[in-house]
Amino acid sequence: MREKNGLSQENLAKQLNVSRQAVYKWETNKGYPDIVNLIRISDIFEVTLDELIREDKDLQDKITIDEEEYFEKLSDPGFYIGIIILFISIFIENSPDYLMILGILCMVFFDDLLKSIKSAIRFK
Repeated sequence: MREKNGLSQENLAKQLNVSRQAVYKWETNKGYPDIVNLIRISDIFEVTLDELIREDKDLQDKITIDEEEYFEKLSDPGFYIGIIILFISIFIENSPDYLMILGILCMVFFDDLLKSIKSAIRFK
């Protein structure tokens, strides 16, 4: 679209208030504009966001991958184990404080702990 409209990377970069290198990365699929710049690009070229994204298969794939990673994070077993421990510590009278702390730590660091164990096993 940039070339069809006779714009140089430098001119487009100035309009978007980004570097020429950023435009180059977008055009060579080495990076992607954020949503604010996507909106600006759609305004500059007078196309809808839908038209802009539909023409870029690589951007569609990137968005799909990001969504899959988000849903993988939601399926983290450590989060659910931590929630269970946290609820147990809340509903049991006179439960030790460390149980609540253990639940919170499990929610936050379970995935990191598993990665550390896996990497330690690989190095043995």
